[in-house]
This record gives sequence, C-alpha cells and structure tokens, in this order.
Amino acid sequence: MTKTYTTVQGDTWDLIAYKLYGAETGAAALLDANPDLSSIVVFPAGMELSVPEYTKPTADRLPPWRR
Repeated sequence: MTKTYTTVQGDTWDLIAYKLYGAETGAAALLDANPDLSSIVVFPAGMELSVPEYTKPTADRLPPWRR
C-alpha cells in the first residue's frame, strides 16, 4: 500500500518533508515521487501526494549537538 499525504493550505515541499521525515532534505524524495506536481511551490489544501520511504542521512562529521 502506498503512503499518501494530503496537503494543508500553505504547505511547501520542505515543510511537508519536515512533517513526514523530520528533515527538509526529504523534499527531493517527495519531488521524485510526485513529478507531475513539481511546479507547485506553495500547495493549496487537499492535494494528495505519494510519500516514498526515506531515511534521513546521518552526518558523522558533525559535532554531537548538530546530529
């Protein structure tokens, strides 16, 4: 079963990624899964997006308080 997300007025790709994955870096995965919506910057309410699996990358070179 494919996971979906229904937008709220004012959502943006990075905001949705942060809500779903805890990191704005997931926006690229969302864009790849929804290429037909890539021209939208600020979403209206009620649009349904496909939500792919995404694992937030870890940065071993960052200090502990930034990981």
